[in-house]
Amino acid sequence: MPQTGDIAPDFTLPRDGGGSVTLSALRPGRVVLYFYPKDDTPGCTVEAKDFTTMAADFTKAGVTVIGVSKDSVGAHDKFVAKHGLGLILASDADGHTCEDYGVWGERQMYGKTFMGIERATFLIGPKGEIQQIWRKVKADGHAEAVLAAVRNA
Repeated sequence: MPQTGDIAPDFTLPRDGGGSVTLSALRPGRVVLYFYPKDDTPGCTVEAKDFTTMAADFTKAGVTVIGVSKDSVGAHDKFVAKHGLGLILASDADGHTCEDYGVWGERQMYGKTFMGIERATFLIGPKGEIQQIWRKVKADGHAEAVLAAVRNA
């Protein structure tokens, strides 16, 4: 499981709208990499819309925002269109990137245990180093907290 100060695991994943995104290709820019459980669910929608609302602020700070889930590119495209999202959504269908970041594992909700993605965010610096990690994220207010950290980094 990556820790603050580690080099972020690199990846190339298919993304919404076609094409792919490669983490290392975004250097020396900074990246907010957030993992979320499922497109078009209440918490995930709040989080994606909040990051979209602040997209210009992240861009001004030299930061690319990437959301990752195991949903297909087609599901991402529908999610983007339905909510007018303005960020990159990458599809980790095989789950390797989720595993590399330590966000895939056993979860519990409403007394049921299942395998899923932990809502988590990584702020990645210009040399690929992990500058900050948020785990077990609550969607409400999270994008604002991340933007504050970006501005203070």
